[in-house]
Amino acid sequence: MSVDDPFKHAVLGSGVFYKDPRAALTWLRAAFGFEPSMLVSDAEGRLVHAEMRFGEGYIIVDSEWAEHIASPTSVGGKNTQAVYVRLRQDIDAHCEKARVAGAEIFQEPTDHFYGERQYRARDPEGHVWTFSQTVRVVPKDEAERLSGLRIEGWHR
Repeated sequence: MSVDDPFKHAVLGSGVFYKDPRAALTWLRAAFGFEPSMLVSDAEGRLVHAEMRFGEGYIIVDSEWAEHIASPTSVGGKNTQAVYVRLRQDIDAHCEKARVAGAEIFQEPTDHFYGERQYRARDPEGHVWTFSQTVRVVPKDEAERLSGLRIEGWHR
């Protein structure tokens, strides 16, 4: 038996863990444009689960709820994952808004051989966020020629 998802989740989301998840919710909204869609708190008011939307995608924003769950600030700034977000327009303006909100922009918006313009940023707790926007459609043979790489598979 299958039941429809009443929350209309995308087929894939990501969980991002913070020492201070409430501060992260505020910052992610101001810097990157994520919108809170669900907040769950316990009887003492501690945030136990939160979801934020960006277009059709979503992320879960959570605390360090177990010993094996950590924010980059708790492990010397290391990341074992990055979150990738596709923008439909205005990547340069998005980057500037993130910068003004305090994001560390460690890769400025740059056009790549595969037709994407992309920038990378770190949030206040050290999570890496990559934002991309398609700026032109590049055929596989052109991408191989421009990059000097052999590519298996390609966008359909």
